Amino acid sequence: MPAPKELRNNGVVKNVGEARETPTGTPQEEIATGERSTRNRVARSILDHGPSTVAELAARLRLTQAAVRRHLDALVADDVVQAREQRVYGARTRGRPAKVFALTDCGRDAFDQSYDKLAADALRWIQDRLGGDEAVVAFARARIAEQAAGYRRAIEAAAPEERTEALAKALSADGYAATARSAPVGEQLCQHHCPVAHVAEKFPQLCEAETEIFSQLLGTHVQRLATIAHGDGVCTTFIPRVSTATHNASASTAGRNPA
Repeated sequence: MPAPKELRNNGVVKNVGEARETPTGTPQEEIATGERSTRNRVARSILDHGPSTVAELAARLRLTQAAVRRHLDALVADDVVQAREQRVYGARTRGRPAKVFALTDCGRDAFDQSYDKLAADALRWIQDRLGGDEAVVAFARARIAEQAAGYRRAIEAAAPEERTEALAKALSADGYAATARSAPVGEQLCQHHCPVAHVAEKFPQLCEAETEIFSQLLGTHVQRLATIAHGDGVCTTFIPRVSTATHNASASTAGRNPA
């Protein structure tokens, strides 16, 4: 599936009243166009990196925190992003939790998430006519297994300590805006975008099949901590450290018996 495009000028991110009656080419319209462009960059940064604080957005986009807050206020007013308390995994530190900004369903819709209804209708038809939940599971596994051929090549070409990063890059090429980061006794694979989130909300078998294939590809049991389909800001998978010998044996078995 292609990578998501820039936020479309479809009315989700509005012009917040700037230069609506101004003829083309005037300084006022140029200012308004720049505002929209920067606002789109803020929304895209949240898509690519997941729920973010004002300070994180300012650092990534090289803007002042005051400018970021101004754009976030407009995005919140347009129901593109929402403020929420930062989710903490593990022991909570002292102090008030940081506020982060995450995309709303409306905000995600502004990026190219096409054919959601068609896909959901097709899966519902499979469920009703071809064997219930088992048929949906079979479809989900077949779909991700086909995608996984490229993921497997990327992982096998990587050094053992870089396999999660290699998987993240392969997922990003399919539009998942994925990153890998260190975690206690392992790593976390974070998918900041899910092109099929709305369908997976109705059919969690898609997420379950994806988790299964990650486990096979990486040669270890993995744990899904959060999913966009369930309302989280990021799909997060915990991957424990595994020895090279164990990985090679498991990856070889997965290669012979794809899900």
